[in-house]
Amino acid sequence: MQQLMVTSDTTTLSYWLNWRVLLCAIWVFTPMVVAFFLIRKYECLGSCKGKTQQEVAHSLCGNQPWRSCLNQIHPIWLLAYRLLSFSLLLPILIAKVSRNGFVMFYYYTQWTFTSVTIYFGFGSLLSIYGCYLYHKTGFYEPHVGRDTEQGYYMPLPHGDRANELEKRKSSEPPEEIHSSQAASICCYLFQVIFQLTVNMHTLNAVLLLGDTALNCLPFPWFRVSYFILWTGFFVIFQWIVHACVSIWWPYPFLDLSSSYAPLWYLLVAMMHIPSYGLFMLFIKIKHNLLTKWFPQSYSC
Repeated sequence: MQQLMVTSDTTTLSYWLNWRVLLCAIWVFTPMVVAFFLIRKYECLGSCKGKTQQEVAHSLCGNQPWRSCLNQIHPIWLLAYRLLSFSLLLPILIAKVSRNGFVMFYYYTQWTFTSVTIYFGFGSLLSIYGCYLYHKTGFYEPHVGRDTEQGYYMPLPHGDRANELEKRKSSEPPEEIHSSQAASICCYLFQVIFQLTVNMHTLNAVLLLGDTALNCLPFPWFRVSYFILWTGFFVIFQWIVHACVSIWWPYPFLDLSSSYAPLWYLLVAMMHIPSYGLFMLFIKIKHNLLTKWFPQSYSC
């Protein structure tokens, strides 16, 4: 790991009590506050009051984390892809920790690499669970969609299908209901991790784009909030470390002693927009192409 020179003593009050730090703090905390507001307003967790535990669990998850975007593609193929990706990323992560120690987590890129590794490991577990459900039931659940204004929604079943679903729900023992709720929470957390992996690079970028092309996960605009919070927490982590120990900055533009620090912080904050926008564009292109080429099979 490359270490830069310490430019000034970051443990003194004069380093922190100045106009530069105030402006940088505004650039960091204002987007984080807005992000918390968007999550509270649009996320399902804030709009599930009055629902039963089963309804909340189902609205959190559905089958999006483990199903593929085309009905003809068996979920086991998505499982195989995730297992392969995880088997590639995990040894690299272990090798990095063995060689550099935990100092590697001083870098934002290593936070990203670790989050993508966790994504594929977590996704593999959910895909195993999904393949079990697919084998057990023999069909997909109704498609779960996402309305950014109203939360998750699901097309209402009817006829024999509705009767079958009602029978299955009423016959579920309490332990299976609790198990389903736990699985739903895991599915929700998995979708949050998916939003964090937008800040990808090199190998993990290739693997994540491949998974995105196969999976059926939603990508609503408001979940850029998690991406913003992820970056904000990294900056706060750096500030806490440097307030306690005078140490080099992992990236020169984070150094608050520079008169250009507020400008750098603002530019980095603005970079979240094109980063997230490019990923949304990729998903939009995927949606348009698959809808055109496989109108009967595409189900995202």
